[in-house]
Amino acid sequence: MKSPLAESDIVHDVLGIGFGPSNLALAIAVEEHNTGSPREERLSACFLERQPRFGWHRGMLIDDATMQVSFLKDLVTLRNPTSDFSFLCFLREQDRLIDFLNQKTLFPLRAEFHQYFEWAADRMGHLVEYGSEVTAVEPVRDEDGRVAFFDVFSRDPGEPGRTIRRRARNISVAMGLEPHVPPGLELSERVWHNSRLIPGVSELTAAGRSVRRAVVLGAGQSAAEAVDYLHRSFPEAEVCAVFAKYGYTPADDSPFANRIFDPDAVDVYFGSPAEVKQSLIDYHRSTNYSVVDMELIEALYATAYREKVAGHERLRFLNVSRIRDVRDRADGPLDIAVEFLPTGEHHVLEADLLVLATGYRPRDLTRLLGESAKLCLRDDGDALRVGRDHRVETAPEVTAGVYLQGGTEHTHGLTSTLLSTTAVRAEEIHRSLLKGRFADAV
Repeated sequence: MKSPLAESDIVHDVLGIGFGPSNLALAIAVEEHNTGSPREERLSACFLERQPRFGWHRGMLIDDATMQVSFLKDLVTLRNPTSDFSFLCFLREQDRLIDFLNQKTLFPLRAEFHQYFEWAADRMGHLVEYGSEVTAVEPVRDEDGRVAFFDVFSRDPGEPGRTIRRRARNISVAMGLEPHVPPGLELSERVWHNSRLIPGVSELTAAGRSVRRAVVLGAGQSAAEAVDYLHRSFPEAEVCAVFAKYGYTPADDSPFANRIFDPDAVDVYFGSPAEVKQSLIDYHRSTNYSVVDMELIEALYATAYREKVAGHERLRFLNVSRIRDVRDRADGPLDIAVEFLPTGEHHVLEADLLVLATGYRPRDLTRLLGESAKLCLRDDGDALRVGRDHRVETAPEVTAGVYLQGGTEHTHGLTSTLLSTTAVRAEEIHRSLLKGRFADAV
């Protein structure tokens, strides 16, 4: 039996699926366009978010963690430096602008940047429906078989069991990434992905549960932050970092390497042959993947050395090692089998907690788009073909647009899942929407 259906009479020019920073930036671009345009040239937009409120990596908003991109790469500045949706305008409204400037830094606290996102999202509240999980996207065919619209179905947040249908000329998919759990491991009450680090620690602390040993798997920034946070949160516990490297690799944030995140670099990457694209990814992985800020590396090393001098080592680094098995004993600690790769030797760690700082992976768009996914063209490697304007290439009979915000590293490079070009990408998609909607006027 199908759920009761509520239908909207509005045909949206763009309907966003997900309302993280990417679609938030697009919403602001549309809002600023509409504010300065006559009614007949405005775009109708709506955004659907399954969370009950705006949230961006809430589980890793560690109190002293800072952003790894400049505050100038906010939601708007690279698109419109005069926008009142900038981070600086947020600071001015919060009466913290001078205080921030006195720090002489380009990198705000991660928690503060999240406050900025929330501030901007609140101002866009009239365009977003929270608690609205999208369940299906169906093509709308006319009598000639052409597809000019998509019907997007979502759960009604106000009435459980009811589905709402909304029609759109274009959809902007920005669902973010999902936590990656290595094969053979399963999440549980004592095995977490690092995305729930802070709430998990808060729950343990509130319940008065002791942690004698915590293990963190991973060698990237999130892993190092988790090690540091657990070490500080549980002052009596031993914290073990397990990774296959010999040591943490410093992130390459040097000026020339950082140019890989420039908007112009996306043009270069997009137009390159496949082998050049792969070489660029390989050369510059150290700007983003499995790397750690040097300041944190040095802080962790200094802590470990101080403990060694004191003869009480709580911080341990099990390098060149991998976790081979985890057994959860209901009446006791976790048994974590760790292999030292050079010799193949195994030993078992008894631990109260295992945190998997093992990264994220793109969500399965085929499952979301369903029948509509069959209209999207793929390359020889079965990856979606995506134009420079972030629009998926579709079958000839389709004029409705599918835009991707993320999941396009194979076409647009390392910036695909990062904040570096969020504002610029929003402008590019907005411009493409205008071109399709008002072709004669643009």
